[in-house]
Amino acid sequence: MKKVISVLAVFVLISCGAKKTSDSNALYEVLTAQSDGGGNIKFYEILTEPNEIKMLENDPLLADKMKQADISNSNYVILNMGEKNTGGYSIGVEKVEETDKNIIITVKENSPAPDAMTMQVITYPYTVVKVRSKKEIIIK
Repeated sequence: MKKVISVLAVFVLISCGAKKTSDSNALYEVLTAQSDGGGNIKFYEILTEPNEIKMLENDPLLADKMKQADISNSNYVILNMGEKNTGGYSIGVEKVEETDKNIIITVKENSPAPDAMTMQVITYPYTVVKVRSKKEIIIK
C-alpha cells in the first residue's frame, strides 16, 4: 500500500512540476536592451541581408542568441536612441503588427520620471530586435 501511495505521490509531483516553454512562434524577440553602448545619433536600422547581420554575431551580448537558421529566415532591427545626458532612458518595442505585405513596428522611447534621481552620465541606449519574417519592415 505504501508503494502505491509513493508512486502516486511521485507521479503527482512530476506532473505538477513547472514546465519551461519557449514561444518560438512569436513574431518578434527582443535580443538585448542596453542603457549604454549605442551610437551617438538617433537612428533605426533594419538588417535584412546575411552580410549585414554578420556584424551582430561579433557582439558578445548577441553571439549566443544568433543562429544560422534565424539569419536566413529573420530580419533584425537596431533601435538606437542617441546620446542622452542622464541615465534612465530606454528604447523598446511597444507592439509589432503583421499585415499581408509588411511588418509594422511601433517604437516606444522611455525617459526618466521628472522626480526620479538619475545619474549625471552620458548614456547611449539601444535595443536589438529579431523579427521572424522576411517581409518589409515599417517603423513608427
